[in-house]
Amino acid sequence: MAPNPVHPHSGAAGGSPCGDLVRVSLDARGGRVGDVDCELEGCGALHAAGAGLAGLAEGAPLLEAARITTADVAAAAGGLTPAGRHAAELAADALHRALGAALRDGAGDLDPVTGRVAVALSGGVDSAVAAHLLREEGHDVVALTLELWADPATDGERSCCSPSAVLGARSLAHTMGLPHFTLDLRHAFRAGVVDPFIDAHAAGLTPNPCVRCNGEVRFDALLDAAERLGAGTLATGHYARVREDGEGPLLCAAESGDKDQSYMLARLPTERLARLRFPLGRLSKPRVRELARSASLPVAERRESQDLCFVAGLGSRGFLRRHGGPRLAERRGDVVDRSGRRLGGHDGQHLFTVGQRRGLGVAGPEPLFVLAKDAVRNRVVVGPRDELDATRVAVERARLHRRGRRVSAVKLRYRSRAMACRVDGDPAAGEHEALELSLERPVEAVAPGQAAVLLDGDLVVGEATIARAG
Repeated sequence: MAPNPVHPHSGAAGGSPCGDLVRVSLDARGGRVGDVDCELEGCGALHAAGAGLAGLAEGAPLLEAARITTADVAAAAGGLTPAGRHAAELAADALHRALGAALRDGAGDLDPVTGRVAVALSGGVDSAVAAHLLREEGHDVVALTLELWADPATDGERSCCSPSAVLGARSLAHTMGLPHFTLDLRHAFRAGVVDPFIDAHAAGLTPNPCVRCNGEVRFDALLDAAERLGAGTLATGHYARVREDGEGPLLCAAESGDKDQSYMLARLPTERLARLRFPLGRLSKPRVRELARSASLPVAERRESQDLCFVAGLGSRGFLRRHGGPRLAERRGDVVDRSGRRLGGHDGQHLFTVGQRRGLGVAGPEPLFVLAKDAVRNRVVVGPRDELDATRVAVERARLHRRGRRVSAVKLRYRSRAMACRVDGDPAAGEHEALELSLERPVEAVAPGQAAVLLDGDLVVGEATIARAG
């Protein structure tokens, strides 16, 4: 089915394996849905669902169209058998994809509305409670979900950005009575996050794609969509806060230290922070679950995924094997000590990270750890634990929000503790190609490619990428 030139915003659902296919095309002007065109290939139930959908959506205010559920489509089709409900699901999905395309393309922009807040809804308990709290405060809440990755080999139920996660988030939003929009950012995510993730592994680095995604892909799209929907503020379910320090807003750690996610948000430009809200910043995870139960949210007991969203179910090794191409194909290389003496072999330097002990396949008089990786020669350098220690860290592509003298500590991994440090030379706020950090005491396993988040107490005053340690 080709895009409809008269109704430029379209979305499709179905195809293999069911064979049914529906494309919904529409235009959106003046805050309303215009004519709706449905192209259908499939059973009679699908045609009935398409007709019912068009009747519901045509002429509807944009936010009301974003509330249309599968049940609404089934009812508008005159009632469908349980077997025919699949047709209503496809038609509803295609409609919401078309509405998301219209929002992404800047069609149907809404005037600003006092009290309207957009919430990034992943379908998990944290974002659901964030939306619930804002609605309890009397805000006009609109839900946004990003579709970032679609790979049948990944576990869609454990990913926050898969097609199945989108359906779950939409169902949750509608259960809560919220209008819901899906933004398809798969191409931007592949180019801005996944490809650099693969490139970094090929170069012998250990990247953190979540920091990059939040700082360069996810929040830009969400904030732009919020503005188009007339919402002056975007809220998320992250455990973080925003605080003024007298010079402007800065990202601040959550009160619950074991859930703090400010590290993952550290690349957010400070000029964006004034439009962000983090309703969970002062709450603990157990308290969030209590709130979800008391509000009868269907995701109150949903388990958290610990995987990167695009490797869910595969793991990093499986993902790199599937998507890494020839550069990351399994290739025998040497495991060596600091002097270059060969101790064993491996199947690719990208399968290891600095500080790793297990799976080296070599033995010695004392436990050995990965000290460094040589991507050019496909070598993994190992040695005893004490050779992992570093008291100086070189960082690159640094951004300081305040002068260097404000930096009192650094986090070198997401789950690591902040370590006391200083930035050499008191550099000015702004962009820096390279900086040097002096640590108060030795730190183990500093991995090139990871984010270095620079702190003044619990305030994020800069971020950079680790280049090397010594």
